[in-house]
Amino acid sequence: MNFPTSTRINPWLGLLMAACLAVTGCANTGSSMTGSQGTVDPRLTSGNDAKFFTTSGFQACAIAASAGILACMLSNSGNKAACSIIAGVGACGVAMGANYYLDQRRAKYADTTERLNAMTTEVQGETAKVAQRSDTLQRVINDDKQQIASIQQSMKAKTLDKAKAQRDIANIDQNIGLMRKDLTNMKKRVNEYQQVAKLERDGGASQAEVQKVEAEITKMNTKVASLQQEVDGLYSQRSAITLG
Repeated sequence: MNFPTSTRINPWLGLLMAACLAVTGCANTGSSMTGSQGTVDPRLTSGNDAKFFTTSGFQACAIAASAGILACMLSNSGNKAACSIIAGVGACGVAMGANYYLDQRRAKYADTTERLNAMTTEVQGETAKVAQRSDTLQRVINDDKQQIASIQQSMKAKTLDKAKAQRDIANIDQNIGLMRKDLTNMKKRVNEYQQVAKLERDGGASQAEVQKVEAEITKMNTKVASLQQEVDGLYSQRSAITLG
């Protein structure tokens, strides 16, 4: 297969370098509806699932991809463009973008059936990651909802420790902010997979084989949508509280 010329790779290299700096800069940012800085629940930033969809995970991906692409550009490789695409997709997977992802997969799997089967397996793995991450987020969501209910009860009983409540709410706001970032990254991956499937379909791949991949993408999207509802529910409950 003929890969794109270096004019396509050079801007991507710059983008990856910028991404490393940008992600590093925003890794610890967050906002609170109370105007106070809170602390993210450690369950959201530790554990095996924390790196799947969080900013830190994408930071590691960007750095690894940048290093791989730079090595390709400085190497004696006869096809620096192909080398760069493979390095980038190897580090970031579909997060590199649908076109780059498909280019790499076509280079690795000349047979369409084999390529689509590999993609199906990969999407299944991503869905499992979403499920694992959702379990963690759900535990935090449940605890945050209980905390909010407790604050509401104290407000009604006029026994509220306002300073403590403000700290608790600020922490919940930070949790919601991180959860939303996770969801944004999950949705981006679903969207990229959908684009890849469309490119395969438009390229003449077997409709039945593409539908098999799309069925797995739908399962992943369903789990992401379910998690979105849970996070939205937490946000709605938190928004009902005004401490003044």
